[in-house]
Amino acid sequence: MQGKDILKQLSPYKQGKQTKDIQIDYQLDYIVKLASNENPYGYSKQVSEALKAENFDFHIYPDGYTSDLRTALTRKLNIDETEIIFGSGSEEIIQLLCRSFIVPGSNVVMATPTFPQYKHYSLIEGAEIKEIPTDEEGYHQLDKMLATIDDHTAIVWLCTPNNPTGAAFSKDAFTSFLDQCPKEVLVVLDEAYYEYLQPDKELNALQLRNTYSNVIVLRTFSKAYGLAGLRIGYGIANASIIETLDKVRGPFNTNAVAQKAASYALEDQKFIQHTNQENYKNLIEFQRFLEKLGWGYYDSEANFLLVKTPTSGVKVYEYLIRFGFIVRPGELLGIPKTIRVTIGKEKDMKKLQKVLEQFDHELG
Repeated sequence: MQGKDILKQLSPYKQGKQTKDIQIDYQLDYIVKLASNENPYGYSKQVSEALKAENFDFHIYPDGYTSDLRTALTRKLNIDETEIIFGSGSEEIIQLLCRSFIVPGSNVVMATPTFPQYKHYSLIEGAEIKEIPTDEEGYHQLDKMLATIDDHTAIVWLCTPNNPTGAAFSKDAFTSFLDQCPKEVLVVLDEAYYEYLQPDKELNALQLRNTYSNVIVLRTFSKAYGLAGLRIGYGIANASIIETLDKVRGPFNTNAVAQKAASYALEDQKFIQHTNQENYKNLIEFQRFLEKLGWGYYDSEANFLLVKTPTSGVKVYEYLIRFGFIVRPGELLGIPKTIRVTIGKEKDMKKLQKVLEQFDHELG
């Protein structure tokens, strides 16, 4: 028995070492995970308190329509309930998009580097991949991406802020791109880090969607809302796109606990504001530290920073992990001599700075 030929060229996802493994291997009590862009402040206390009062009937299937969360989001975002779809994280919706819109002979256009699952699921469905390198500062080159679109292009993948570079493109640039993009090409705007954007980077994508019917916006509760362990995200598009996706969506693809937790998390916007403010403050402070150290970094509008290292990113990773800091080496992201660092709490970031200073001193 054999799978698709393309699967021979792909590798299954391999997660990094878990915190418990590192504690044992390095005999550490102090561990700070700054590798997966999770929220260091956890999630809203309102979620914890509300879930304690819930009586979940785990022997019954969850609400396949995600009714309560659907109602809450449509009211908050001022959209119709037929214009939203939920998934096990926004990643599942990426998979549904590939399954729904990619056909033999089609191609997809994306930046590189960017979120790898765009390419992964596109390849599985048989698409030709057209990758346009980001510019030297990690920004999408939207003009070059536009020039790559042809009659066989099914999807254009856009990620803003871009993972792993952190760069976010402007509303003017995005609008100009949409004006010139063929209407039969689906434009996927992945805003997984939307809640971390500063006001001047707001695209107002939901409003633009009213003018450009070929756009779907993806968002998630895994990042700023701190519900990564529950896996729930959503996509917003015109009703015809959502109806197409619903035909390939599993009937109970989001679980009952995730639905409830996301509904309660959505109510606590003070937590989101606190997360955004603390992240921005610590991001700016870390950037200033790197400038004093003489290390470079990419612009970031997210909760992580892609740091330019004077030597191998793997070498920096291996050094930091000895002191309990887990980061992502750029070599694993296709960007040598970098590390991607999730912005943590202030006290942890200050400790990280001291370790990096020590590393730089030892490096000479």
